[in-house]
Amino acid sequence: MTLPKELLDILACPLDKGPLSYLPEEGTLYNPRLKRRYRVEDGIPILLVEEAEVVSEAEHLRLMALLGAEK
Repeated sequence: MTLPKELLDILACPLDKGPLSYLPEEGTLYNPRLKRRYRVEDGIPILLVEEAEVVSEAEHLRLMALLGAEK
Protein backbone atom coordinates (compact mmCIF):
# COMPACT_ATOMS: atom_id res chain seq x y z
CA MET A 1 0.00 0.00 0.00
CA THR A 2 1.29 3.45 -0.89
CA LEU A 3 0.99 6.41 1.42
CA PRO A 4 -0.01 9.73 -0.15
CA LYS A 5 2.85 12.18 -0.78
CA GLU A 6 0.96 14.85 1.21
CA LEU A 7 1.04 12.58 4.25
CA LEU A 8 4.69 11.63 3.79
CA ASP A 9 5.61 15.32 3.57
CA ILE A 10 4.27 16.01 7.06
CA LEU A 11 5.20 12.81 8.91
CA ALA A 12 8.12 13.08 11.31
CA CYS A 13 9.90 10.81 13.75
CA PRO A 14 8.36 11.25 17.20
CA LEU A 15 11.83 11.19 18.80
CA ASP A 16 13.95 13.61 16.78
CA LYS A 17 11.15 15.29 14.79
CA GLY A 18 13.11 14.70 11.58
CA PRO A 19 11.83 13.31 8.29
CA LEU A 20 11.14 9.64 7.73
CA SER A 21 11.88 7.59 4.62
CA TYR A 22 9.08 5.41 3.29
CA LEU A 23 9.82 1.87 2.15
CA PRO A 24 6.50 0.65 0.73
CA GLU A 25 7.83 -2.82 -0.12
CA GLU A 26 8.86 -3.20 3.53
CA GLY A 27 5.68 -1.61 4.90
CA THR A 28 7.77 0.71 7.06
CA LEU A 29 8.87 4.25 7.67
CA TYR A 30 12.56 4.52 8.53
CA ASN A 31 14.63 7.05 10.45
CA PRO A 32 18.26 6.40 9.43
CA ARG A 33 19.56 8.95 11.96
CA LEU A 34 18.31 6.88 14.91
CA LYS A 35 18.16 3.52 13.09
CA ARG A 36 14.48 3.17 14.00
CA ARG A 37 11.81 1.53 11.88
CA TYR A 38 8.11 2.28 12.27
CA ARG A 39 5.62 -0.09 10.70
CA VAL A 40 2.68 0.86 8.53
CA GLU A 41 -0.41 -1.27 9.06
CA ASP A 42 -3.34 -1.08 6.64
CA GLY A 43 -2.05 2.29 5.42
CA ILE A 44 -1.75 3.71 8.94
CA PRO A 45 1.73 4.69 10.19
CA ILE A 46 2.33 3.45 13.75
CA LEU A 47 4.51 6.29 15.08
CA LEU A 48 4.69 5.23 18.70
CA VAL A 49 8.19 5.24 20.17
CA GLU A 50 7.52 2.08 22.17
CA GLU A 51 6.37 0.30 18.97
CA ALA A 52 9.45 1.29 16.93
CA GLU A 53 12.11 -1.26 16.13
CA VAL A 54 15.76 -0.33 16.56
CA VAL A 55 17.57 -2.05 13.69
CA SER A 56 21.01 -3.63 13.65
CA GLU A 57 23.90 -2.14 11.67
CA ALA A 58 23.48 -4.82 9.00
CA GLU A 59 19.76 -4.08 8.67
CA HIS A 60 20.49 -0.34 8.57
CA LEU A 61 22.88 -0.87 5.65
CA ARG A 62 20.30 -3.01 3.84
CA LEU A 63 17.60 -0.38 4.29
CA MET A 64 19.95 2.40 3.17
CA ALA A 65 20.77 0.39 0.04
CA LEU A 66 17.02 0.09 -0.66
CA LEU A 67 16.58 3.82 -0.17
CA GLY A 68 19.50 4.53 -2.48
CA ALA A 69 18.00 2.30 -5.14
CA GLU A 70 14.71 4.23 -4.98
CA LYS A 71 16.32 7.59 -5.76
